[in-house]
Amino acid sequence: MSSFKIQGGKKLKGDIIPQGAKNEALQIIAATLLTPEPVTIHRIPDIRDVNKLIELIGDLGATVEKLDSESYRFTAKEIDVAYLESDEFKTKAASLRGSIMILGPLLARYGAAKIPRPGGDKIGRRRLDTHFLGFEKLGAKFNYSSKESFYKIDASNLQGCYIHLDEASVTGTANILMASVLAKGKTTIYNAACEPYIQQLSKMLVRMGANINGIGSNLLTIEGVESLGGTVHTLLPDMIEVGSFIGLAAMTQSEITVKSAGVEHLGLIPDVFRRLGIKLEIKGDDIFIPEQKNYQIDTFIDGSILTVADAPWPGFTPDLLSIVLVTAIQAKGTVLIHQKMFESRLFFVDKLIDMGAQIILCDPHRATVIGLDRKQQLKGIKMSSPDIRAGVSLLIAALSADGESVISNVEQIDRGYQNIDERLNRLGADIQRLEQ
Repeated sequence: MSSFKIQGGKKLKGDIIPQGAKNEALQIIAATLLTPEPVTIHRIPDIRDVNKLIELIGDLGATVEKLDSESYRFTAKEIDVAYLESDEFKTKAASLRGSIMILGPLLARYGAAKIPRPGGDKIGRRRLDTHFLGFEKLGAKFNYSSKESFYKIDASNLQGCYIHLDEASVTGTANILMASVLAKGKTTIYNAACEPYIQQLSKMLVRMGANINGIGSNLLTIEGVESLGGTVHTLLPDMIEVGSFIGLAAMTQSEITVKSAGVEHLGLIPDVFRRLGIKLEIKGDDIFIPEQKNYQIDTFIDGSILTVADAPWPGFTPDLLSIVLVTAIQAKGTVLIHQKMFESRLFFVDKLIDMGAQIILCDPHRATVIGLDRKQQLKGIKMSSPDIRAGVSLLIAALSADGESVISNVEQIDRGYQNIDERLNRLGADIQRLEQ
């Protein structure tokens, strides 16, 4: 297990380039199983969750070629479906939430799939119902062993149909979309997620020969085709990293330029940080955040306390709520953070309170932050990273704090952020990785 030892209170300065989008990568890599032809993907982030999925794709029998540090070629010409029964597969897939994404492609191409119940972040319940109900409407039949926590799915005759999703799940939409592109007839997915990740996946599938209409909306129409071919795809910049760097710059009074930020795909992200009082300038595809001693949280028009809540796209992404929360600690004013989707994602605020933050945890979904307005600096403490986003939020707090902080279990951070310690150290941070 690794830890970060951080000397806080240092101002950072310079340019930083966000990695390729993790959440897009997991869907795109899984989609390579839909065709026997080569698929080349650029800007793949070198992070634990993505690397585990790449390894799993190779274990299934696909040829995986690393072309350079960020580019891979996948050729899933022959897939060993029997591997899905192995103990090795059960162990590897159970440890990776993203393993669920291989179901749609395998059902579409081979008519059957098996998967253990996936793991992932300790951020509350994350239902798989949307995935499975969609597959069932397409004609799949499930057999779940509660003793082994193992799903076996028969989809030997997938037929297109009308599907109204019970929630606009990004991974659920992606999985059902991948299953439907090779199903017989027409599939309509209503209440589909329309995040940039889904748009990217849809555009890639169209280049492979799929017939998809309504891309970018919550109503997708798919006409099934006989087969798909190869393609080349480049991942978007990771919007969660972009938001993390904006919050980091504000908290540490740093001057940072986020290069090649994918500005047109950021949606509300820049505006939400502006409502916290953070100055930022968009210069082409770059975002410049100047050094800023003070920033004041906006209020609603009637003067009431600002609420920042997550919502399906084009609403604000839940993955950045913990970053907004930690950034508000040193603002002037008060904000209510409302995390609607996950009931355990705010449980890291006790560590921020120990550092000196003024936060009231109202319930598992809501926290009120009373900004310190830099009148009091956070103090360094020892803490543990509970999940990816909370881990980076704690890292931001530690970088702004007075004294030394130690964050253990940084493998959680490594699952989502590529070499974050090295990249921030190049900007002037003092982060030491300790191996135990």
